[in-house]
Amino acid sequence: MLVRSEIEKWARASVTPGSVTERLAEDAELLVSELVSNALVHAGTRIEVACGVETEPPGPDDPTGASGPVEITAVLVEVMDRQPTGRVTGETAAGRGGRGLGLQIVGALAQSWGVTYRRTEKVVWFRLAVSEMVGKPSGSLSEAMHRELEAAEIFSSSGRADRRRTAEWADRGGAFLAEASELLSGQLDEDMVAALAGQLLVPRLADWCAVWLTDETGGMRLSRVWDVDERKVDALRYALEAEPPPAGLRTVGIPWPWPASMDESGRGGSALAFSLVAGGACLGSLVIGRSGPTEMTDSVARTVEDVARRVAQAVITARQYARQTSISRALQRRQLPPSLASLPGVETAIVYEPHAMGQTVGGDFYDLFPMGDNRWSFLLGDVQGKDPEAMSVTGLTRHLVRLLAREGHGVESVLGRLNAAMAEEGAEAVAVGGESAQPRFLSLVYGELEPDMERGGAHCSVASAGHPAPLKLSEDGVTPVVESQILLGIDEGTEFSAYGFDLRPGETLLCVTDGVTERRSGQRQLDDDDGLAQILATCGGMGAMAVAERVRQAAHDFGTEPVEDDLAILVLHAVRG
Repeated sequence: MLVRSEIEKWARASVTPGSVTERLAEDAELLVSELVSNALVHAGTRIEVACGVETEPPGPDDPTGASGPVEITAVLVEVMDRQPTGRVTGETAAGRGGRGLGLQIVGALAQSWGVTYRRTEKVVWFRLAVSEMVGKPSGSLSEAMHRELEAAEIFSSSGRADRRRTAEWADRGGAFLAEASELLSGQLDEDMVAALAGQLLVPRLADWCAVWLTDETGGMRLSRVWDVDERKVDALRYALEAEPPPAGLRTVGIPWPWPASMDESGRGGSALAFSLVAGGACLGSLVIGRSGPTEMTDSVARTVEDVARRVAQAVITARQYARQTSISRALQRRQLPPSLASLPGVETAIVYEPHAMGQTVGGDFYDLFPMGDNRWSFLLGDVQGKDPEAMSVTGLTRHLVRLLAREGHGVESVLGRLNAAMAEEGAEAVAVGGESAQPRFLSLVYGELEPDMERGGAHCSVASAGHPAPLKLSEDGVTPVVESQILLGIDEGTEFSAYGFDLRPGETLLCVTDGVTERRSGQRQLDDDDGLAQILATCGGMGAMAVAERVRQAAHDFGTEPVEDDLAILVLHAVRG
């Protein structure tokens, strides 16, 4: 230790008896240990120790100089720590009791001691005089008082604690673990969990920390590495990656080899490995290290073990979320077509914005697909509700419409059969779930296109079941092309009618869901006073994508509040073939 080596250096050039200097070194080392331990408990930051020796008569700065032998009269030591709040009071304390600061041994042994504050630094010092050393029946005073010191040490070779120190650390440890739980519980990315673990433990309980996580193959990957000195992170990662912990290792704090890259200071250090176990599975390992000759106590090991359990639980939660998100996205990709079909004589564009966070599909849906014989079908629909059950209806509806259309059913027949299926599904839901069950209703625009291969454009046949009416932009202005009929799923016996018209080159057909028409600004809706028609009227000469984007932007700009519903916009713009 620094203090002992300094005293021994002066002792070699002094006439002070060896037994006295040994006792002086031993007692000084004991006091420094208490000060360092106290600083770690209350600050948890890097500690600096300075030591000086008083002689009589005054000797030269170099004890090996030519002034002759000296006699050691006292040792003066300073222990400095940086306060974690960045602020300290301007007070200076001094005395012999020491109990107000939890320094019982310093108060008992030191001739004088005190505390000095320097901006963000606190310096605790003591003076240990040879003349004040108390005689003991046998051995040094440190032998009689070492049991009390053990309670204050966080990083020591003993690890036993008296009741007072244990209570102090229990209070601080409880707050620390509560902070760890709060930070880790809301994380849904396993690598972010590993990063937070490092920030929690360094520098409060360790000088460096590394977190390994198991991968899909069952191996171990080094997720995050933290060090009090950021310049050492890369070297530390390189050293640790060479020897990862065994996959499936289950331990609660076993000694771990000190990385060779950390031995530049010549001090070495100690490291402990903790398994990350949750749900009966080993998810990785957490390794912490502390530089210097002292080892980590049982109290620190227990605290890190508690943190490791919380890290493991956060990792398994993040993995479950990632797995569910992956499944959800895979299922959602099946709800909508990957792209719109390309058909001659007609440009197509789609804008689709699901409202629910984290979802790529909501209650709105669309499709455009070929039926053969130069015929295409398109649809834009909206299922009542925004929950996952509503989303499941969108996929079933889209595939059922494709099946019916390709079997030769026309527009009216497709809507009729789809209506019967929805009504039957609703009746079954009520029969099973009782009055609390909610039947699903569906609004839908469905149409067929037959491109005109000679003149361009296409002939259309369209029907609307409870859906905002499609609008056509032509030289004559903006007009609805159909009359809206009853929602699908209400009355099983409803018959639907289709409306035919030509979409000539230069004309545009706009279909939207009610997320556009019912967009609110105070008490007003976007489609009040034919607001959607007025927006479309400004789109003359635009292509399909430009029209879709203008309508989308108009919907967002209409209100100051965030959009509260799915938005779906389908545009068909006729061109010359």
